[in-house]
Amino acid sequence: MNYNECQSAKYLYMKVAIIHYWFITRRGGEKVVETLLKLYPNADIYTLFYDENKYGDYLNGHRVYTSKYNTPFFRKHYQKLFPLYPMVLKSLRLRDDYDLIISSESGPAKGIEIKNNAKHVCYIHSPMRYCWGFTNEYLESINIFLRPLAKYFFGRLKKWDETTINNVDLYIANSKNVAKRVQKFYNREAKVIYPPIASNLYEKPLEVIKSKDYFLSFGAITPYKKIDLLVDCFNKNGNKLIIIGNGSEKEKLQKKAKSNIQFKGFLDSKELEGIIRYSKALLFPGEEDFGMIPLEVMTYGVPVIAYNKGGALETVVENKIKVSESSGIFFNQQNIEALQQAINSFNIIEKKFNSSWIRKHAENFQESKFLQSFSETIDKLIQK
Repeated sequence: MNYNECQSAKYLYMKVAIIHYWFITRRGGEKVVETLLKLYPNADIYTLFYDENKYGDYLNGHRVYTSKYNTPFFRKHYQKLFPLYPMVLKSLRLRDDYDLIISSESGPAKGIEIKNNAKHVCYIHSPMRYCWGFTNEYLESINIFLRPLAKYFFGRLKKWDETTINNVDLYIANSKNVAKRVQKFYNREAKVIYPPIASNLYEKPLEVIKSKDYFLSFGAITPYKKIDLLVDCFNKNGNKLIIIGNGSEKEKLQKKAKSNIQFKGFLDSKELEGIIRYSKALLFPGEEDFGMIPLEVMTYGVPVIAYNKGGALETVVENKIKVSESSGIFFNQQNIEALQQAINSFNIIEKKFNSSWIRKHAENFQESKFLQSFSETIDKLIQK
C-alpha cells in the first residue's frame, strides 16, 4: 500500500464534505478537488452549479449535491450571477453531520451553514477578486453604464463575505501571495500548501525539438488574464501565437486578432500535449493568485515569459547569470513595449534554457507533496 492509499484508508471512516463553488469548467481549483478525493474517497461533494456534459466524468462515483439553482439558465450565466451568490449558497444545505468540511474557495463556498461542531478547513485560491483588491479591474471590463450598479453589488457581496470569515477554523492558501491577501483582507493567518501538479506529467520522456516557431497562451480568456495584451502585441510583431482556452473575452479577441494568431478553444489531452511540446515558451501576462498552468507547461521542459507579479514569482525562476538554471523570464509592466522587450530577450537566450532543469524545478510542486502536506495539516487540526 503506497502513501496515498495509506492516507485515504486512514480517513475512510471520517465523514467528509468538500464544497467547491462550481464544476462548469475544469481548471486549477477543480483539479485540487479531484486530488483531495484521493485522500477522502468517500467524501460528499457540494457545489452551486454542476454541468456534467461540460465538466466530464471526473466526479463519477461520488455523491454530488447541487443548489436548487443548478439549471441550464443559471449554469450558462453563472459568472454574471455574483449578486445572487449568498442566496444560491443558502439553498445548498449539508445532508449529514460531517466530521470535516473542506471548502475549495475563491468565491462564496466557505459561507455554507454548518450546524454541528465539524472542523472547517478552507483551501483558499484567493479572497473573491472582484471584492478584494481587484474591484477596479473588473469594473473596467463592464459596460460603462452598468458600472455603478456592478460597483454597488460588489460592495454588498463584500459585506456578506466579511460575515463568513470566521466560519472557517483553518485557512490553507495556495501560495504565499494569497496568504498575504488572507492576512490583509481577512486578518487571518493561512498555512501555505502549493496546489498539486499531476504526477503523470513528470513521467513522459522529454523530447529534444530543434525547431519551434510559435509562442503559447493557455488558460481562461477572461479580462484579468490579460490575453488582450498578447493579441495587441502579436498583431504588431507578426509572430505566431497559439491561444488555448475559452472565456468571456474570446469572441471579441478573435475578431481583433490577425492571421498569425490562432485560437484553439478546448483541446483533448493528446492534442494539447503536442502543442505544448512544440511551443517556444508560454506567455503568462496576468497577475495570478498562483497559476498551475506555468508548472504544467514546465513539466514538458518549456520555459515561461511571465508578468513580474503575483503567483508567478513563486513558480518562475529567472537566473540572468546562468540561464540554464532558469525556468523563464519576467517582464515588469503590462504593456506592449515591456512584453515585446521580454520576447526579444527570450529569442536571444532561448537555446540556453535547459529543459531537464525546468522539469526538475517543476517537480517541487508535484501531487504527492500536496497530499502529504495536506494530510499532516489535517491530522494536527483534528488532534487539537
